[in-house]
Amino acid sequence: MKTETIINPFYMNKLTYIFIVFISFLSCKSEPTQFSTEALNDTFVTLNGTQATFQSILDKHQGKTIVIDIWASWCSDCIKGMPKVKALQASNPELAYVFLSLDKEQGAWKRGIEKYQVTGDHYFMANGKDCDFADFVNISWIPRYMVVNKAGEIVVFNVIEADDDKLLKAIKN
Repeated sequence: MKTETIINPFYMNKLTYIFIVFISFLSCKSEPTQFSTEALNDTFVTLNGTQATFQSILDKHQGKTIVIDIWASWCSDCIKGMPKVKALQASNPELAYVFLSLDKEQGAWKRGIEKYQVTGDHYFMANGKDCDFADFVNISWIPRYMVVNKAGEIVVFNVIEADDDKLLKAIKN
């Protein structure tokens, strides 16, 4: 004689609902709207060789919408994306553009800026991905674009295209 196990439909629906809520919770990691104190205190190298904290970089552009581009001259996706960045700059010259380089050495960084005619405010991440800023941002791919609004809030935390709809919408607000 074959025995069948019958599951009450009420419990099955309840279990399904709980499972969906749990999976949704795991996948809905909210993105930060403010930089951590550690990220703000992290230092970058300016084009003239001095140190600048990330806070001072943001302060320099206070009251403006800031597009942050994390890139490197050796990154083929970064170079392929430069025409989109230049188009963004041409159609939105009122924005501040901050470029943070993950190049391995400063000479390559400076040559890359010149070679690809990258215009904006440039900084070198001397410790690359091994720093508080990179830990906060959790860089998994470059190019990486972020947008900080006029109030200093992060409104776009992670997009990889300069023409991403999320980025374009954020800069219009």
